[in-house]
Parts: sequence; structure tokens; C-alpha cells
Amino acid sequence: MISENLDEIRSRIEAACARSGRNTDDVTLIAVSKTKPVGMLMEAYEAGARDFGENKVQEIAEKYPRLPADARFHMIGHLQTNKVAQVIDKVLLIHSVDTIHLAERIEKEAAKRGQVVDVLLEVNVAKEESKFGFYPEETEEAVEKVRIFPHIRIKGLMTIAPNVEVAEENRNYFKKLYQLYVDIKSKNIDNGSMSVLSMGMTGDFEVAIEEGATMIRVGTGIFGSR
Repeated sequence: MISENLDEIRSRIEAACARSGRNTDDVTLIAVSKTKPVGMLMEAYEAGARDFGENKVQEIAEKYPRLPADARFHMIGHLQTNKVAQVIDKVLLIHSVDTIHLAERIEKEAAKRGQVVDVLLEVNVAKEESKFGFYPEETEEAVEKVRIFPHIRIKGLMTIAPNVEVAEENRNYFKKLYQLYVDIKSKNIDNGSMSVLSMGMTGDFEVAIEEGATMIRVGTGIFGSR
């Protein structure tokens, strides 16, 4: 089932890229494997998945040593400062840097290891009270503050759009994040390392791709309902 689901998601990615004149190589599919057992991750791995998204540090710590060495983990959930040390050496990318305080802790822990950590700043584009992240108007200033940390590399921006019935309703939020991303890139605030726009999930990833997403996070569409 997982293999068939992945095939279907990939063909939908191809179609969305074709509609928007984009290359499929420019979009990375992250299989959101939170709460799923290692056996299901291995099924996805055998079907070609290499990028896995988790929202709990404990799950990454459990699964990381049990998957092949070329599997890549992404921290996509809210990261508590007291858990940073447990995860920074196990993930390719932290998608959810949502405060300067968290960035400071990542810097501190990375400095201890002599490591540079790749991160995305989380932007609460829809300004939902239930969500974490910088508001759009705060994001440029946040980039200015985080970019001076020598052990952090800002790779781009991420958002979790509202949970809607109709994907089209999120198009405007994706457009706004893309514009913000382009504006920040054009000012070269991050010294040119910004290349990632993480947005879109099972219900709306096609719209996100049409609006410029370079990473999409799909869980239910691959693994089924939690």
C-alpha cells in the first residue's frame, strides 16, 4: 500500500510541476512518519523514500539508528529548547525554528560539537493562535538576528497552513510566504544560503508546489491515517 501511495503522490507532484512550469527535481518529498513504526518507514524506504519528517525528538532518537545510513530525518514539529541537544546530530534540517530563544539554544549546542546546523524559520503566515512561528512582518528581523550565529545556517522558510477542506483556500498563504522568501533572498540577508521553502501537506501540497514550495510534507497520503 505504501509503495502504491508513494507512486500516486509522485505522479501528483509531477502534474503540479508540469502545470507550474517547474522541474520535479526541485521539489523534495518528505514522508511524514510521525507515530509510524519503523517497519512502515522501511516499506517507504524500499519504495524510494529517503526523507522522513518527525515532530517528536524521542521518535527521531528511536528510529534514526534503525534506518539505513542514507535515510534523512527532518524535525518538523515544535522543538523544545531542552531537547535540542538530543536531536541536532540526527537531523538533516530543523524546519521549526520559531523563536530567537530556540535559535540561541541551537547555536549553543552546535558550538559545543563544532557543528553547523541547517534550519528553516517557521512563519505563521495565517497568524493562527494555535500555531507557532514568526509573523510575516517579524521574519526579516528574525533572519537578521539568527544569521549572525556562526553555527546555524538559515536554509529558508517553513509554514504550516490552516487545516482547510478546500486546498485552494491556502493558496494565498503560500503566495505570501513565497513573496516573503523572494524578498529576503533579494536582500541577501542570509548571505545567499536560502534555497528552501517548506510548505504544503497531504491536503494542499499541489497548490503549494504551484506557488513555489521546494519541500512538501506528506504523511496521511503515504502512510494512511494516524
